Amino acid sequence: MALKLVKDAPTVWSYLNGMVNLYKPAGVSVQQVRNTIIHNLCRDLNKLEVRPSLQRVVIENHHDSKLTVRRVEDLSDNVLVTGPRYQPEDVKCRFSANHGRFTSGVIVLGINDGSNQAFRLQRNRPLRVYRVTGFLGKATESHFAESRVTLRATIDHIGAEKIGRLLASIQASHQRKMFDLSGIDIQSQAAYELACKGTIRPANNSQPMIYGIRLAEYRKPFFTIEIHAINETEAYLGELIHEIGINLKSCAHCTSIRCIRHGHFVLEDSILKKDWNLQNLISGMAHTNKLINQHPDMLQEHSSSLREMEETDQ
Repeated sequence: MALKLVKDAPTVWSYLNGMVNLYKPAGVSVQQVRNTIIHNLCRDLNKLEVRPSLQRVVIENHHDSKLTVRRVEDLSDNVLVTGPRYQPEDVKCRFSANHGRFTSGVIVLGINDGSNQAFRLQRNRPLRVYRVTGFLGKATESHFAESRVTLRATIDHIGAEKIGRLLASIQASHQRKMFDLSGIDIQSQAAYELACKGTIRPANNSQPMIYGIRLAEYRKPFFTIEIHAINETEAYLGELIHEIGINLKSCAHCTSIRCIRHGHFVLEDSILKKDWNLQNLISGMAHTNKLINQHPDMLQEHSSSLREMEETDQ
């Protein structure tokens, strides 16, 4: 069946409901991303064939005493009076994660009815994967490269093996913390059965949890680590880099944070800023719908969580 080009704005608007996988550039806030998406959608929708102006009935009295009834355009509904048909207030948007200004990479946005899906995805707390790059030998006020340098230290004694051992100990401590919060001995059969059910999630959104951390690249003084985490924030990742520098008997600060995966949303499928237009966003929604059909657990997780354990203990 041949595809038909749709030029009718109301028809396109009816399909503008869902989630899209966007690539957020570094140095841009999520509010700026939201404003850009809404502006581009309204711009492209208003370029299509929008609905015509409303009609009003006019009764005219001619010189021969005959009344004429006819319909004319209602000028109060003309676009020159009311403005473009699609306004920014008409578009609803919601992000499933609140990345900071310095974080780049995957961010999932729900548009119109997709805002409910984005809220469910956020509540489900899927794993997010980051590539975080740090700089050894310098510490800053905010733990990021944009702020003032407060401390300098030597890094000659630091090698990739030493960083790898430290990251392994950090991962082990977080794994023990998961079971401690659930009140289960990590060496018990109950802990084994709980781990077999799936990812153990915190009971609330305020507890950052690292599920995996490894050294991805080391080019002194730069080092890049891959982090699998839940409930993390940009400030938490910056503090983590700072603590890694201290534990290495030196100092460090964060130079970049990039989210490469959010649940089943991967970096390769994210839409770049230059492609944030109506056509690409609707195509992205279609791809997201297929992804949700393949992985319905993204919106409703049935694996184990600390909340379920607390209810069982009661």
